[in-house]
Parts: sequence; C-alpha cells; structure tokens
Amino acid sequence: QVQLVESGGGSVQAGGSLRLSCVASGNTGSRTYLVGWFRQAPGREREGVAAGYIGTILGDITSYYADAVKGRFAISQDNAKKTLYLQMDSLKAEDAGMYYCAAVDVSYRSAIWYRSSEYRYWGQGTQVTVSS
Repeated sequence: QVQLVESGGGSVQAGGSLRLSCVASGNTGSRTYLVGWFRQAPGREREGVAAGYIGTILGDITSYYADAVKGRFAISQDNAKKTLYLQMDSLKAEDAGMYYCAAVDVSYRSAIWYRSSEYRYWGQGTQVTVSS
C-alpha cells in the first residue's frame, strides 16, 4: 500500500505563487510511479493539472501539463524523498480549488496522466484559494 500526503496549499492573491508537495510513503519499493496533480473546484469536475514521475532509476524528468497551466506551473521531483512538487506561479482565480495528488505504479505499464481513473492511490487534498 502507498500513502500520499499533500501540503503547501494556502490563500494567495492573484499573481502570487504556491508550491505544493506530494510525499509518497509505504510500500513504494523501487518502482516507478506516475504522480498526478488534480484539482476540483465547487460545482466542477475534477481535472488533471500536471504530472510527473518519481522513483525512476533513470531519473525520468518528463512532465505533463494541462493547457490552462502551461508556462505557469512546473513539476519537479526529489526521488530520494519520494516527493513530487508542483510550483504554481502567476496564480489566477480559476486555479482555486482542492488539489489532490494521485499515484499509479507504471513500472510495467503506461498510464494516461490526465485520466483520474488511471490512478490507484490518492491523497486527502490541500486547499488553494486565490483572491482577485
């Protein structure tokens, strides 16, 4: 079993920045995980924001972004800490919501990063509020 814990949410003004962290623990082994960030605002469906990999021996730094956040958000990782970060800059009111990280073992399979049904493990979420 893998546990995910998010942190870093908060309240900022439009144009501000936040950095979210997603720490994986438990039976992660030496596997490769695709870790995605999803957000959900009241009355809206959960949507994929960005994703990256942790745990890869080759240090894969491939990352994926939704069009709405390209150029403003950035994924980074610390494999030793089994942590994936989401740096969010130039925040807009529409970026507000509950942010969740999710993970799926992709050691022997691929996954579509923006599809929430692909993920097996989910964190509890961290709230992001953006005031205009």
